[in-house]
Amino acid sequence: MEQNENNNLQAPQVKKEKRGVSIPVIIALIAGISAIICVSIFSNGIVKYKKYSGSSGITVTGSASCDFESDLIVWRGSFSAYGSTPKRAYQSIKNSAEVIRKYLVDNGISEDELSFSSVSISQRWVTEYNDDGKRTGEYLDGYDLYQSVTVTSEDVDKVDAVSRDITELIESNIEFESDSPEYYYTKLDELKLNLIEQATDNAMARMEIIADGTDAGLTKLLSANLGVFQITAQNSNSEYSYGGAFDTSSRDKTATITVKLNYAVD
Repeated sequence: MEQNENNNLQAPQVKKEKRGVSIPVIIALIAGISAIICVSIFSNGIVKYKKYSGSSGITVTGSASCDFESDLIVWRGSFSAYGSTPKRAYQSIKNSAEVIRKYLVDNGISEDELSFSSVSISQRWVTEYNDDGKRTGEYLDGYDLYQSVTVTSEDVDKVDAVSRDITELIESNIEFESDSPEYYYTKLDELKLNLIEQATDNAMARMEIIADGTDAGLTKLLSANLGVFQITAQNSNSEYSYGGAFDTSSRDKTATITVKLNYAVD
């Protein structure tokens, strides 16, 4: 009896478990290692981005310009005629066109350089008023016809001189209105390509000077941007425009272009 009681009073035996790394701890370790790897990759990406993005490196703008003379002239003029009937008006403007054609040909303009537009017509109305100034009606008083002529030539001097002296036409009772000549250059595309090359060389020269002065090594061209062409009158205060200037009023012009280069450095 006493033996049984002693046995019952003995402390219960605790089952010992094997100690080791639990699964949650392993997961936490894997997550931590992965985070370190991700941070490392991300940081490396930032370094590369800062090294090669357009927000870093060296950016320079090169420019080039040249003076040139127009080799094509366009001169326009318009004239009108009146007639009480469409037939008379048409005959009148036809006669004016022949006088103008003869005048231009006599002054050295060839037929190939001449171009007459089609004739436009409008009705001329007269409004009647009574003694009190009140409108009483209106009636058709004839027809006005309009036509224009364009001279296009590579002989700039010749057309320039003709456009400045239309006294003979005025003395012939022709209502002739002369526009200012327009001056163009037929080799503009070739000129633009040469300017782009020169502006690029100018930008590279500036880039090398900056790199040498800062002990920076040029590694990679990140971007190259071409500006708009500015064609202005020579020796004038013509302003550049955002979309590019294109002067046609001056015979002597200046063309300008810019090129912006951005290089990564190490």
